[in-house]
Amino acid sequence: MFRTLDVVMIAVMTAAATVTYSIKHQAENRLEEVRKLDAEIKLEEDTIDLLKADWALLTQPNRLNRLVKTFETDLKLVPTESTQLAQPNELPMPMAELPALEPEKDGKKDEKVAKNKKKASGTDAIQTGSVAN
Repeated sequence: MFRTLDVVMIAVMTAAATVTYSIKHQAENRLEEVRKLDAEIKLEEDTIDLLKADWALLTQPNRLNRLVKTFETDLKLVPTESTQLAQPNELPMPMAELPALEPEKDGKKDEKVAKNKKKASGTDAIQTGSVAN
């Protein structure tokens, strides 16, 4: 009986050692993945910092003024007038605030659609009077 207990204990110790080794190996693999991801994150952060510095350099007012003067004849750039900027009350109302259209009777609707199709040749679908491209 002493020998069977020894064999069982050896089997349990071997199983425990195998489970411990496999858990350690999985943890090391995960740690390696975390290190790789940390390196990738660091690289991306460095790239973002570099791009921000590059953007700051490219958008310096002195540099932009030199470019405007250099390419003034080609681009024909002019300063924006303060009257060219739209105020919020000058913008069209949002679609949610538009009044609902009243339903038309079937006879009148068909006549209007036919007239609009005849009119619409050469103009846009909204019928603002502008020519469609």
